[in-house]
Amino acid sequence: MSIKKLSILISFVLFLSFNLNAASFSKVATGTPTLIQKGHEKHWCPVCGMSIKAFYKTSHTSKLQNETPRQYCSMRCLVVDMQEYGIDTSSVKVIDAKSEKLIDAASAFYVVGSKVKGTMSKVSKLAFENEADAKEFAKKNKGKVLSFKEALAVAKESLKSDIAMLTSKKEKKVYPMGKKIFTKACKAEIDVNDYIEINELKADIKNRKLCKPLKEKQLQALSLYLWEVKRFEGLESEAGSIKVTKDEKCPICGMFVYKYPRWAAQIFYGEDKHYSFDGVKDLMKYYFDNKDGISKILVRDYYSQKTIDATKAYYVIGSDVYGPMGNELIAFKNESEAKTFYMDHRGTKVISFEDITKVKVYKLDE
Repeated sequence: MSIKKLSILISFVLFLSFNLNAASFSKVATGTPTLIQKGHEKHWCPVCGMSIKAFYKTSHTSKLQNETPRQYCSMRCLVVDMQEYGIDTSSVKVIDAKSEKLIDAASAFYVVGSKVKGTMSKVSKLAFENEADAKEFAKKNKGKVLSFKEALAVAKESLKSDIAMLTSKKEKKVYPMGKKIFTKACKAEIDVNDYIEINELKADIKNRKLCKPLKEKQLQALSLYLWEVKRFEGLESEAGSIKVTKDEKCPICGMFVYKYPRWAAQIFYGEDKHYSFDGVKDLMKYYFDNKDGISKILVRDYYSQKTIDATKAYYVIGSDVYGPMGNELIAFKNESEAKTFYMDHRGTKVISFEDITKVKVYKLDE
């Protein structure tokens, strides 16, 4: 065999070996995964609905300001949550891709851009507790060894393109599949607006058997269709003038309002200027400090989801129904329906708009 042919053969073997290494790496938990969220929804990411167990080796955790634990399938979903909730990065932990233990992300060593396929992102990010393990992985699978801060910067930089990539895939394949499953395998009475997060919806579909038994891939497609398509159908026509764009954030808590159409509320100043809120509670916090020049205040009736004049509505406080920001003022057009809800959901009081005070609003946060 000539030296040239031998060189080509060796190069081919090395190439094949290298790609087999990357292809054989599995993100699935090899044992029982550590799940920090509560309830049946703990098995899935609250941002995208993906299985934590299936993407365990790219899993991250955090805590919201109210100490609620969150667990994500990827750094990408962590970044999405950070934008919405202002998460303190010191609370972030990550799974060591080698030992599968939960470690502090701040001290971890990340291999970014390896041949391993990214989770919810074009660029993969795998963390290791020991720098030697990270370097060894990078040597076999390429990629750069970066700090948590550096890896986070990469994730933030690519977020827009990652979302565009995922949206394109979902529109072409996932949503049509989910719609087909919903039509053929599910009960029509699934009310998507009963849920705050996609993982809660997914858990309910499975545990309450709202549909025929589904494989994880089918359940994910169905959940995404319901959460990202079905949830928004008809709301604009029913809601009238409450229209929230994807870039509108609540001026009180900073959350993206469009994600919570059931709770959306707005204050208008004149015809053109308005502010959108992810619930009446935050709307009222803003209202008490910015009353001058208000032309109208709109909220949604809890039952019908139709837009109503906030100043003429009735509100139930202290119920067992929570909004995106916890305890809420639940709005109703009719006092009789407010009283029915009050009795069904253990509310403490039914009040009119004039009865709402700053003290009562902030007490809901206690």
